[in-house]
Amino acid sequence: MSKTSYRLVLHKAAIGEIKALPEKTRARVKRIIEALAEHPTPQAARRLRGRKNAFRIRVGDYRVLYEVHASEIVVYVVGVGHRRDVYRRLLKRR
Repeated sequence: MSKTSYRLVLHKAAIGEIKALPEKTRARVKRIIEALAEHPTPQAARRLRGRKNAFRIRVGDYRVLYEVHASEIVVYVVGVGHRRDVYRRLLKRR
């Protein structure tokens, strides 16, 4: 039985947000995002209300927001940012 890897897709803005993170946090966020390809809903992930198949993972004071599209075998990273404002920015994106 082979395990299916999900394809990772990052929103254009999420790429810029990752680049703007402090170096140590950026490395942690990249490791977490890469791990989502093998296991898109780890134990640390929490569902987001108001958006279908949306989750968040806490990385210190930062959050990785993403959606899992199982039918397409895709993990779509919507945003990465500080907890105080990442959710407001998420509402403006699709």
